[in-house]
Amino acid sequence: MLYLIGLGLNIDGISKFGLEVAKRCKRIYLETYTVDFPYAKEELQELINKKIIPADREKVENLGLVDEAKKMDVALLIYGSPLFATTHIALIQEAKVSGIRYKVIYNASVFDAIAETGLQLYKFGKIASMPGWKTNYEPTSFIKTIKDNQKINAHSLILVDIGLEFKDALNQLKIVTKNFNLKLNKIIVCSRLGTKHSGIFYDNLDNLNNLKVQKPYCIIIPSKLHFIEKEILEGLEK
Repeated sequence: MLYLIGLGLNIDGISKFGLEVAKRCKRIYLETYTVDFPYAKEELQELINKKIIPADREKVENLGLVDEAKKMDVALLIYGSPLFATTHIALIQEAKVSGIRYKVIYNASVFDAIAETGLQLYKFGKIASMPGWKTNYEPTSFIKTIKDNQKINAHSLILVDIGLEFKDALNQLKIVTKNFNLKLNKIIVCSRLGTKHSGIFYDNLDNLNNLKVQKPYCIIIPSKLHFIEKEILEGLEK
């Protein structure tokens, strides 16, 4: 049987049921390619008290986990919510096609936690992804998502690539908004939401430049604010 187990947002976030299931699985994988963990993976292994095998994108996407689940109970531990990434949904579909039983054990995700900013969740539009730029590879598609959201007065959540430093992400955002003639007012930066080291910052791009932000983090581009949203965000500046 194949189990997709959400870890939540901190080391203690895994549910009691998820922990029980993981402990009885013959093989346990940890998905490592979608997020910078806010804690050491060794801490998780100590919590479960079983060997945990890191699983990169290739390991998950080649669907070999489904083949293993034909012979034994296999768990894939996933930071946040198990089905936030489409790759994990593909695992479920492959399990269905192969006649393999599966179970999803849900948990909190960053999309739950960003409500702490005071922004109303139903007012968010499409989620944008910001890849890290490399030589001859500077994708800008995330700006189109932001523009589309702003047309309907929707807030934009930007998820950044694993390994992308905050200063680099901020620089990319500055360059793209300038090139695409998009004026930004104040933005929100969320760091390590759901942990004891969480931080929410609300300011303009230049003032955020010297901010020390711990991974994982995300960026939010607010759109038209309800007066309650505005009041809560202004409280962050004090």
